[in-house]
Amino acid sequence: MKQYDLLVIGFGKAGKTLAATFGKEGKQVALIEQDPAMYGGTCINIGCIPTKTMIVGADKGKSYEAAKATRDTVVGKLNAKNLNMLTSNPNVTVYTGHGKFTSNKEVEVTTADGVEILTAEIIIINTGATNVVLPISGLSTSKFVYNSTELQALPTLPKRLGIIGCGNIGIEFANLYARLGAEVTAFESSDRILKREDADVAALAQQYLEEDGVRFHFNAVTKEIKNVGDTVVVVTESGEEFVFDALLHATGRKANTEGLGLENTDIQVRPNGSIVTDDILMTAVPNVFAVGDVNGGQQFTYVSLDDFRIVNRVLHGDESYKLGNRAHVPYSTFITPALSHVGLHEEEAKAQYPSAVTVALPVNNMPRHAVNQDPRGVF
Repeated sequence: MKQYDLLVIGFGKAGKTLAATFGKEGKQVALIEQDPAMYGGTCINIGCIPTKTMIVGADKGKSYEAAKATRDTVVGKLNAKNLNMLTSNPNVTVYTGHGKFTSNKEVEVTTADGVEILTAEIIIINTGATNVVLPISGLSTSKFVYNSTELQALPTLPKRLGIIGCGNIGIEFANLYARLGAEVTAFESSDRILKREDADVAALAQQYLEEDGVRFHFNAVTKEIKNVGDTVVVVTESGEEFVFDALLHATGRKANTEGLGLENTDIQVRPNGSIVTDDILMTAVPNVFAVGDVNGGQQFTYVSLDDFRIVNRVLHGDESYKLGNRAHVPYSTFITPALSHVGLHEEEAKAQYPSAVTVALPVNNMPRHAVNQDPRGVF
């Protein structure tokens, strides 16, 4: 058994930053990552960075192939940089393999070189989130159905792209692939897109997406997915059939805890798989923390970074900053124009403050729209 001061499972933002911080302080650190393609975490490899690089390419009029080539170069450099950030420190050991708890404070890591048992005074669970796969007939067996990671890897642009799910991921990909030249059709089981946004804001976003060529089908429940030749067919409960060259399922993401061996510990897990923590992100096991998407919080890189701030302070004797101190987390949905939010939604504001007044200012009332050469949008 190998003993470390800090053991991190997963290469996400909070975990890698804790590993780098403690390594610089002279602590003995181990980090386990099962996939070399994920050195650095979700954001730089399959999330924020690659998709936004593709969006910039689309805005510049690049072809899909050219935008993807730039994306691959950017991701490759950041992946290598993040790995080197840790391996260049002699106090940090990176294990490329699968980590699994065998007890509260022991983790079995399986690498190409064999199996080892690691333990540490402090353990950080940082395994992120994975795609939710709905129990739709044919979804998991069709060779033309992709998650957001797999879709980005396609060598050529699908001429006809179907999307199941109109949350943030589905809408961002609808916007991106329409701008790259694909015919995009999106299916939503409810009556509108972006259900967490105010209805008028979501309606405006839908209008702009439709102006860019995206087609929407609402209250459309997918009954079956089947292959027909080199195409994929979506069959809805109403009996309609839609033919595509590729289909993206974007029905949400869940905490990535399967296979982690949490059943061998006293760590508590919610029905959705996310790990229960207290207000300093500690699990039911002392000195075992869960950070990032795996703890059920908002799934943003900067939230994971803020998780780092909480845990780092705690491990240095300062518990003055906790989850309860985090308020009004800003976020953006990267469509064109971008949808950004901070603070309360209108319904929340009126529920808390009955006298609240809503004021909307169209972008085309300000000089900025002339500079951007785009009058769309509202504040």
